[in-house]
Amino acid sequence: MKYTEYHFHISPLEPWRDILLAYLSELPFESFVETETGFLTYIKVEEEEEQLIKELPIMSSSDVSITYEKKLSPDINWNEEWEKNFPPVIIENQIYLYADFHPIRNEFPFPIKIEPKMSFGTGHHETTYNMLHTMLSMNFEGKEVLDMGSGTGVLAIFAKMRGAHYVEAIDIDEWSYGNALENSKKNGVDIDIKLGDANLLGNHAFDIILANINKNILLKDMSKYAENLLPNGQLLVSGIFEHDFDDIIAESSKYGLKFDQKLNRNNWISILLYKDDIQ
Repeated sequence: MKYTEYHFHISPLEPWRDILLAYLSELPFESFVETETGFLTYIKVEEEEEQLIKELPIMSSSDVSITYEKKLSPDINWNEEWEKNFPPVIIENQIYLYADFHPIRNEFPFPIKIEPKMSFGTGHHETTYNMLHTMLSMNFEGKEVLDMGSGTGVLAIFAKMRGAHYVEAIDIDEWSYGNALENSKKNGVDIDIKLGDANLLGNHAFDIILANINKNILLKDMSKYAENLLPNGQLLVSGIFEHDFDDIIAESSKYGLKFDQKLNRNNWISILLYKDDIQ
């Protein structure tokens, strides 16, 4: 799988870095990494459309200067990059996300071993952190759970650890599919992992749906999530910015989904919704 690496340089850096990140998050970019002058990001070669970047309103704004270089990147060894750059992740002194090269720490109730490879969901990014943080306060015991856009499978694994009866994990990316299979085995949990998108859902009804994806996909598939959610079921979404909140709420309300709570971490948010049982 070949990627194109973009290195964006932004002046002044703030608040424009976050604004540009918001624009690019609507395109199929992956793995944003901050630098001193801006950030690095990657996009699959077959999904790259440079003209879309040039046409972004921010690129012609007189209030900020944005330049970039791009180059073809070889297959990225995410294991090696993660080991070089990231420590384990501890969430609320309960969840401990670690890899083979990290020490085992049994004092945490939920140790989750993750090998990231080329999929998303190590817990370092704000969206995964927000999802896991919110999941700590949710009841998964005996529940039917769906993890859409599962990446490494960390959310599905955690749901199973919390006592979920059945967990289904779906991702459109082949690397993520294989990585989730590997990680579920490493953690000794039984998850039904599938390669595909929301079209795989059929008529299965879930108590809880987890969707850490991006704004466009969330909006497009909101009706499907609502359709496959049991009355009083919960939908937890992330992969979105603070300024996306109103759009997500407006779309979800069309299908009887009600706002419960929001978590903000560095301008990235998660939103917990529930399905009104009065239809």
